[in-house]
Amino acid sequence: MNMLSGFAISQADGRPMYRQVMEQIKQRIAIGDWQPEQKIPSIREFAVALRVSVITIKRAYMELERDGVIVTMQGKGCFVAADPNLGTRLHGQELDEHLVEAARLAVLAGLELEDLLDLLREAYERIPRSPT
Repeated sequence: MNMLSGFAISQADGRPMYRQVMEQIKQRIAIGDWQPEQKIPSIREFAVALRVSVITIKRAYMELERDGVIVTMQGKGCFVAADPNLGTRLHGQELDEHLVEAARLAVLAGLELEDLLDLLREAYERIPRSPT
């Protein structure tokens, strides 16, 4: 499978394009499609495939490198960071973002913390579990 298949940038999305790229790369790593130390497409390849500016992809790569998600090796290209716990860390960051948004919405809706915790507990209990 082509590493860039399934990537999509939306002009209608309120987030900057580089953020959309970053989130999709993080998602690929978190779910295991892109493995630690795996070479990733060059900035130019990515830009051509998504029909966006090289500057957009370069900014996404710079932010991902700053966050320790990818590394650049001069003359060799860009790679997923070697951290074997990277997928778990990315899932944790995504969870944190969703929890902050849920808390914000709860405050807007006038819910107390206990009400939010009850809703979270109910949602958690609806998640199917694989038999062990």
